[in-house]
Amino acid sequence: MPLIVVLFIGVGIVRKVGVFDAFLQGAKEGLHTAYLIAPTLVGLITAVSMLKASGAIDMLTELISPVAQRMGFPAEIVPVALLRPISGGGSTALLVDILERLGPDSFAGRIVSVMAGSTETTFYAIAVYYGSVGIKKSRHTLLAGLCADFTAVVFSVLTVRLFMD
Repeated sequence: MPLIVVLFIGVGIVRKVGVFDAFLQGAKEGLHTAYLIAPTLVGLITAVSMLKASGAIDMLTELISPVAQRMGFPAEIVPVALLRPISGGGSTALLVDILERLGPDSFAGRIVSVMAGSTETTFYAIAVYYGSVGIKKSRHTLLAGLCADFTAVVFSVLTVRLFMD
């Protein structure tokens, strides 16, 4: 990484670019972008905290688990599947818990590992990227992202069942 930084500075000097001035301009733009998306992130973090604290994720898990089990999905993966589009940190904590309790080679452990690599923190990504450029209408993107997450969850189970079972 330091070599890349030195390379950029060297190219800037060769091309007679004010390297430090360009750095300061980029830092200023970065701070402005952070300022623009901060309210969106605060709202998202508040909503995630409220979902966790209210027990809504647990209630949804209780509701969905019987249906998921009938379809061949382990009940243990349901909370991860529900939380992943909302919170990367929260879903990672659940993933680690499953890996510690059931083991990384368990059926559920393998599924949540595949899910972690194939799903997205949809709400966070939309909040950050759309918030940084000022896009307010995101319902079609949200629907597409949630459909992609659902598809990734289904295919995580199918893939693990096909290749590992």
